[in-house]
Amino acid sequence: MRLFKVGVFAAVFGALPVLLAQAPAKRGEIVVTAEALAVHGSALVVDGHNDLPWELRQKGGSSFRTIDLSRDTGKLHTDIPRLKKGGVGVQFWSAWVPVDTTKKNTAVRTTMEQIDVIHRMVAQYPDDFAMAGTVEEILRVRKAGKIACLIGVEGGHSIDNSLGVLRDYHRLGVRYMTLTHSENVEWADSATDTPKAKGLTPFGGEVVAEMNALGMMVDLSHVSPDTMKAAIKASKAPVIFSHSSARAVADHPRNVPDDVLKLVKANNGVVMVNFFSGFVMPEGARALQKMFEVGRELRKKYPDDEDKYKEAMREWNRGNDYPAGTAHIVVDHIEHVIKVAGIDHVGLGSDYDGISKLPKQLEDVSTYPILTQELMNRGCSKADIHKVLGGNLMRVMRDCERVSKELAGAKK
Repeated sequence: MRLFKVGVFAAVFGALPVLLAQAPAKRGEIVVTAEALAVHGSALVVDGHNDLPWELRQKGGSSFRTIDLSRDTGKLHTDIPRLKKGGVGVQFWSAWVPVDTTKKNTAVRTTMEQIDVIHRMVAQYPDDFAMAGTVEEILRVRKAGKIACLIGVEGGHSIDNSLGVLRDYHRLGVRYMTLTHSENVEWADSATDTPKAKGLTPFGGEVVAEMNALGMMVDLSHVSPDTMKAAIKASKAPVIFSHSSARAVADHPRNVPDDVLKLVKANNGVVMVNFFSGFVMPEGARALQKMFEVGRELRKKYPDDEDKYKEAMREWNRGNDYPAGTAHIVVDHIEHVIKVAGIDHVGLGSDYDGISKLPKQLEDVSTYPILTQELMNRGCSKADIHKVLGGNLMRVMRDCERVSKELAGAKK
């Protein structure tokens, strides 16, 4: 997510056919059983969004001499031992760059640097990581006992209105692009900015069409509801929300409304649920309604003073605190997506290392088995848990590959 990339930002429903909701009185600490660990260990666990690459840039100067991922990284959410403990098999790493790089004409260059960080990270730890660009490659990497690494570009500002740049990113391993970040681009609207395109402009339609042709997944996290609907209509392939939650559970513009969840079902796409307390906790969503507006105003106030900007944001956060919640609330979001869109259309997109507050028992990448246990506690079958943990995203990726091949064949 990386709201403004400064590291300081921060419904209850009935029983479902496949899930038996717990009563609130029983929502104590989740204890992971041997049975849950077995279910989890037999799954392909896919996380749709991790912002570690920017943290490496900010805290380690993009150097692996400063931050060694082969051991506990301390303040970071992510390292290799904890990824293994969490059973993560496939990780989409975010190549995010600040929206204001567009004003400096450095968005493409900085995005390329972040893609380079990801490739160098994988090369630095060849016993544990390997790049993958297709479902077949993912399965081959997993068979070798390594974590399959893929890249997502977070924000259409990173292509600088160029389809050629988009194609270059794909050649470098990018397998999804989020159409916007926290602000509009010229051709699509953000969920947290004043609408201008009212969906997609004609060029926005070209971007979606080119992504379909490339086999690059269209990511609708961060975009406005009108842009969500326009992109789903325009796309010939299933779409994803790489790190978004259910708006009916927590009313924040970054979350997906029910009418769009129904469109995701019809499109055969997937919503990968975000773990950020500010998006999944109802109190957090209320507290952060004005966050993007406040951040933009403070950027105007301190355009050239990053320290004052960060301190002002810290002060705002101190005055707008909210509870972190527990892992139960994330499963509430998963449950709601299942209720509206169905079991085939939900996944996990943690947003680790891009967020400032996490629910209890989901503090880092080692904790995914907690979600498996809670899904079991609510009556979810092993087969359905496997869909949530990664099967659904793999299906979407296969479909995007198929559509790409069909479009290529149609051009001949």
